Amino acid sequence: MTLRTLIASLAVVGVLGWLGAPAAQAAATKEPIKVGILHSLSGTMAISETSLRDVVLMMVEEQNKKGGVLGRKLEAVVVDPASNWPLFAEKARELIERDKVDVVFGCWTSVSRKSVLPVFEELNGLLLYPVQYEGEESSFNVFYTGAAPNQQAIPAVEYLMSEEGGGAKRWVLLGTDYVYPRTTNKILRHFLLSKGVAEKDIMETYTPFGHSDYQTIVADIKKFAASKPTAVVSTINGDSNVPFYKELGNQGVKAEDIPVVAFSVGEEELRGIDTTPLVGHLAAWNYFMSMDNSFNKEFVKQWEAYVKEHNLPGGSKRVTNDPMEAHYIGFKMWVQAVEQAGTPDVDAVRQALAGQVVAGPSGYSIKMDEKNHHLHKPVVIGEVNEDGQFDIVWQTDGPIRAQAWSPYIPDSADRVADWTYPWVCGNCKQGRFGGKPEVAAAAAP
Repeated sequence: MTLRTLIASLAVVGVLGWLGAPAAQAAATKEPIKVGILHSLSGTMAISETSLRDVVLMMVEEQNKKGGVLGRKLEAVVVDPASNWPLFAEKARELIERDKVDVVFGCWTSVSRKSVLPVFEELNGLLLYPVQYEGEESSFNVFYTGAAPNQQAIPAVEYLMSEEGGGAKRWVLLGTDYVYPRTTNKILRHFLLSKGVAEKDIMETYTPFGHSDYQTIVADIKKFAASKPTAVVSTINGDSNVPFYKELGNQGVKAEDIPVVAFSVGEEELRGIDTTPLVGHLAAWNYFMSMDNSFNKEFVKQWEAYVKEHNLPGGSKRVTNDPMEAHYIGFKMWVQAVEQAGTPDVDAVRQALAGQVVAGPSGYSIKMDEKNHHLHKPVVIGEVNEDGQFDIVWQTDGPIRAQAWSPYIPDSADRVADWTYPWVCGNCKQGRFGGKPEVAAAAAP
């Protein structure tokens, strides 16, 4: 080896050492960074999930136009678990083991998330989950970019209790029969009882996925609402929302008489159906397409341009919605975390994701909590108008920190989700390394 070669070799070693191992690895390869997309493109949930695939593809394309991440292009790997919950787990395993993806954006229903959770934890994968859910969970391998109950369900019920929201005294908890509606309604039942609502003033009913006959249920709701001001809290998911709202119209149920607030109905579910019977009914989310700010206008413009360029089904009728915004925020945070870590490695990115901040189309600055893998999000309540969009009737002044564990469920009230030392757990009452719960509770914002 010549002196010049030796000096050059030492220089390279020095530069790579200065960059650190992750950056050195990134500099040494131009292999694409693989992004998994795990959303139902067929079956009962396709009505909601197809646009989530499309918005991630849009973000991947946009990022690649900027040169990718760490000088490497992003490669999207799309699979269709077809609204089949066990198939979600199979497809998740394929994405991580076979396709070697570095991150997965996916799932809608909680049953699909619960199905894939053991796979991500076994294989140390990284899932960004974009939909409101029931809480009562915090995983080392999941970042929850949708709302927890205190960022959607509880504020919505408080609004309907208020004079401004109609002063409801009786409550119909109506949902699809799976974990999200049942757990959310468990929390809401405890909350309502804590507010002095009697058991006899709470009606709870569930229907299976794909259910289409709501004639008897709507008739029962009308009878239940005959004696006191009543509100319906709907956790119906998927395409069952269409026949439910149609039946409300068929039986003359108007929003001013029995308001319905939905947690899984947004612009996408209303697209292409007659919204006349829905006018005045409510939805609670963290974002609506109609929010009036410059950032949202750019987001909507970008989406419309992408739909047109790629000739997506629905064309000019395609809309944006809350879970799409959640994926937008989650994707931006993931990119920032990869760049900060200098590598797409899951362990490094997981650490870097905590505390990331992104400007959201909602008009708020959104932060990933440093401890519990959930976003700080605003709460927004919208009223359906004739064109299938929402008029904003109420919103919080700023983002609210998510509660992974509900204080209204007795067994959950003192549970902690904290992935920082000394806790390092998503479900514990005492720090894994001897921390004191009361100290952590006092320090929590």
